[in-house]
Amino acid sequence: MSNTLEKEASVKNGVGRMIFCIAVIALEVVFIILMMTKLSRHAAWIEVLTRVVGLLLVLYIYNKPGNSSMKTPWIILILLAPILGTGLYLIVGLNGGTKKMRIRYDELNVRLMPKLSEGEVGAAAKAASKSLASKSRRWAGLSDYLLRNSKYPLYLNTDIVYYDDATKGLEAQKADLRKAERFIFMEYHAIEDKESWHGLQEILEERVRAGVEVRVFYDDMGSIGFINTDFIQRLEKVGIQCRVFNPFKPGLNLFLNNRDHRKITVIDGKVGFTGGYNIANEYFNLTHPYGEWKDTGVRLEGDAVRSLTVTFLENWNAVTDSDRDDVDFDKYLPTVDYTAKEEAFVQPYADSPLDEERVGEEVYINIVNKANRYCWFITPYLILDDEMIHALSLAAKRGVDVRVITPGIPDKKMVYEVTHSYYNPLARNGVRIYEWTPGFCHCKMCIADNEVAVCGTINLDYRSLYHHFENACLYMNCQAVLDTRADFLRTMAQCSEVTEQYASGKGSFLKFKQLLLRLFAPLL
Repeated sequence: MSNTLEKEASVKNGVGRMIFCIAVIALEVVFIILMMTKLSRHAAWIEVLTRVVGLLLVLYIYNKPGNSSMKTPWIILILLAPILGTGLYLIVGLNGGTKKMRIRYDELNVRLMPKLSEGEVGAAAKAASKSLASKSRRWAGLSDYLLRNSKYPLYLNTDIVYYDDATKGLEAQKADLRKAERFIFMEYHAIEDKESWHGLQEILEERVRAGVEVRVFYDDMGSIGFINTDFIQRLEKVGIQCRVFNPFKPGLNLFLNNRDHRKITVIDGKVGFTGGYNIANEYFNLTHPYGEWKDTGVRLEGDAVRSLTVTFLENWNAVTDSDRDDVDFDKYLPTVDYTAKEEAFVQPYADSPLDEERVGEEVYINIVNKANRYCWFITPYLILDDEMIHALSLAAKRGVDVRVITPGIPDKKMVYEVTHSYYNPLARNGVRIYEWTPGFCHCKMCIADNEVAVCGTINLDYRSLYHHFENACLYMNCQAVLDTRADFLRTMAQCSEVTEQYASGKGSFLKFKQLLLRLFAPLL
């Protein structure tokens, strides 16, 4: 049976944690058996001891910063099965990577992030923010949030093109890659060593021969099983530098839960691409495991590409301390000789699981809260925390047209069950739910009031919002926003609306399996 890259990767990614889970489950079973046999005389005080340890951990979790949706499953699991719950919390619940990884990223970003606010670059960003504030105070507030909390500025001198189909984005990338003169950076969650990648590799090899520096960076868990172990060697043999994010190694890896879900291409620091699609055949409908595949992306040209470059350099340099890192960032951050054709406000940004700021979710919530007329989303997975449910529901209650489009054909059946379980709390509060009938929509997008839109890698699920390295682009006051709206309308015309069914029909009653899946969704 055909599987998507992310479905296969999720299985492979679970190998290390599965071994650990089996071990702690076995320990729990052994403990119960011993309690019933050899330790029965001491059962009372052993039970008290394990419950006390579990209670202390529960109090720790309860008082940690964060929302209740993430805390409740851990609390229930630890109280029901202290050994199993404690073991799983140590491997999965302490999300955010190891202390070593945090330090490495912090040290790098002290040198790298100021490159977005220095000299003329910083002055231009301030001018862009001032201009946006004069046009729209509410969206200026959203932009200011991003600058303060993710350090990514707003840009004016940038043109942005929206692609309603991944194939269009890929063809545009190929055209720009052929023009590369200095460097090419490519960072993707998944690369499949087949036709879609081969077409790109031919261009990359030709550019290497022309003296262009080429770097390719992929997530090991996202690509494992789809590229051979000699993939890196084959690329480096033809002059393409290649690195792997968080390579899978047998044994306990606390950083394994955090994956690089970003999708970025940068060409000479002048042109950049991002969006929802990876480099694999199904994203471009060369294969059809789940009907038609829908994905989207954007092309940037001008000053805002600087932020995409910095985002790439962050993971490239921080992921391992064994590689030779960049000393001079400036050569990859040139002053762009470009004059934009329209006065678009463009703000690429990134999110990291290594800090406490949930930038991806906060941007979505900000847009929902500030929308006056409508706010629409497309997401392949819908697994929400209480804050996001409340924001979407409240907007609908105050008269905003809130809509969410999800796939009609799933790539992961279990996740699809969880997605359905979130329809009712949204639908009964006025949020309209659509399913895209032709197949699987992998887009991660949001639009509001014909004024602001987001396109990137951030799903409406716990993995994207809490566990992964993500990136997206916020854009305002430009044709790309209107093109995004037009695509939403075309997509909805191919959808089946299921709002009424899940608001008051039999779909509003959750099955026991859905109840359990939804309860433990933050742990998946």
